[in-house]
Amino acid sequence: MKEKVYEFLRTIPKGKVVTYGQIAEYLGNKKLARVVGNILHNNPDEHKYPCYKVVDSKGNLSKHFAFGGIEKQKEKLEKEGIEVNNYKVDIHKYRM
Repeated sequence: MKEKVYEFLRTIPKGKVVTYGQIAEYLGNKKLARVVGNILHNNPDEHKYPCYKVVDSKGNLSKHFAFGGIEKQKEKLEKEGIEVNNYKVDIHKYRM
């Protein structure tokens, strides 16, 4: 399952985000969103597998982003042209 999650991350286009639920749905079970979060927290390579592009269903960034915290996630998203306001993205505008 981990491999499927990491490979899914590589399909997210520049300037787009996905939700934990979207990834869980891709895996075949929407209820696996928390499992997806745990897998992402143990991401072995942040450059190969861009987990910073994953937000919750409301567009909120991760308070516990594994690679430098929420500020780093915000910075990475903004570098891709994604607007972040109060640590939240407009899910309707930026969702893949």
